[in-house]
Amino acid sequence: MSLTAKVKHEIASVNPGTTQARAAQVSSLLRFSGGLQVISRRYIVEAEVEGEQVALRLARELAALFGVRPRVSRVAGMSEADLFVVRVLEEGETLARQTGLMDARRQIVRGLPNRLTLGKADVLAAVWRGAFLAAGTLTDPGRSASLDVATPNHETAMALVGAAGRLDIEAKAREVRGVHRVVLREPEAIHRMLEAIGATEVLAEWEAIRQRRETRATANRLVNFDDANLRRSAQAAVAACARVERAFEILGEEVPEHLRYAGELRLAHRDASLDELGTQADPPMTKDAVAGRIRRLLALADRAAADQGIPGTEANLPSDHDLD
Repeated sequence: MSLTAKVKHEIASVNPGTTQARAAQVSSLLRFSGGLQVISRRYIVEAEVEGEQVALRLARELAALFGVRPRVSRVAGMSEADLFVVRVLEEGETLARQTGLMDARRQIVRGLPNRLTLGKADVLAAVWRGAFLAAGTLTDPGRSASLDVATPNHETAMALVGAAGRLDIEAKAREVRGVHRVVLREPEAIHRMLEAIGATEVLAEWEAIRQRRETRATANRLVNFDDANLRRSAQAAVAACARVERAFEILGEEVPEHLRYAGELRLAHRDASLDELGTQADPPMTKDAVAGRIRRLLALADRAAADQGIPGTEANLPSDHDLD
């Protein structure tokens, strides 16, 4: 089961609390899942929702709160989603006014009623819960993680953004290919919204997935960092060995003994770090002492090469080596 389906399954059984919050959830669900139809001069309220659980919950709430008798039927078709339609054929106009789909002048309301978007926290959460049940989507945590709701129009999108803002949750309205959506992308915002609408079990699962992925990403970054350091160290060791060999060629027998010892130590342990070379020395030396002797050996050889007019210690470096 997808995370979206899990959220809808969980929040379909959440009790909004007060009668006002219950009514707000029903109004929101109707707004985002359908609306008004006019058939033979008669207003019909209908909502198309995913899952029998959501459909039956909506039908029960419509009957309990507004005294209407909804009809529930399954949508026939090839869609993978289990779709149901909840219809109210009688007293549709009255229900439309009660739920805010229509105003007192019999005008269709394009957004959401102010009494919903300016309500208390439980009403605002109920509005978002109904919207998600109708048209919400939750994706896995990651770079493209999002919680979003498809909305009928721009006005509804802005009303839903405002409701989220009053819950102190940042949401943004987007229009993609002619479809208006309200989107939450920040992990903290998604966390708070799932918590607000009552999807606590899915929230725990979502956070666990997020934690695993962040841990894996951090481990991968550290591995890549270590690999880069190892590559640089190996490249530096190859370059040092090539320059030491060339220094011995240039200086021949004229190499001071203490510098020769450091150079031979470098050639004998080609993959070792300067710290490791120091421990191999007899008596042991510090990293700085080893580096200093090798540096003086190369400088002495380069001066001798310049005096003789021959290539210096860099002549033996691989052609693709970057001195920087």
